[in-house]
Amino acid sequence: MPQPTSSTPLLPRALGASLRGPGFLWKAGAVLAAAGMIAGAFGSHGLQKRDGTTPEKLHAWQTASSYAIYNGLALLLVSMHPRFGTHRFAGPAIAVGSMVFSGSIMALVLARDRLKWMGPITPIGGSIMIAGYIALIF
Repeated sequence: MPQPTSSTPLLPRALGASLRGPGFLWKAGAVLAAAGMIAGAFGSHGLQKRDGTTPEKLHAWQTASSYAIYNGLALLLVSMHPRFGTHRFAGPAIAVGSMVFSGSIMALVLARDRLKWMGPITPIGGSIMIAGYIALIF
């Protein structure tokens, strides 16, 4: 059985490099877009049936799922750009920021009483996401 080398997908050369490449951005974009669609469907069909679900919670859920989809699609586009597909900061910041932003909102909608500490994390994720988009200017 052949030993994994530095060129195999099982053993990336450097973790930092693997988080910057177009392949990572493409996969992260696809995961975010799919997760946003799944979350949106759950919000429309399953979340409404839960006890204690208010219109405000549904709106927050919809915002989180929409942002996941938008950022997923944006990452798919960024991954195809010849210069920004390998940007050291922009793509990873958009991916991580979007996951933190949308994920924290969804977590708060589902279990606000147990996860109150996540409230301040949402704007941090949003700030990281915005910083990623601003980095595309440079």
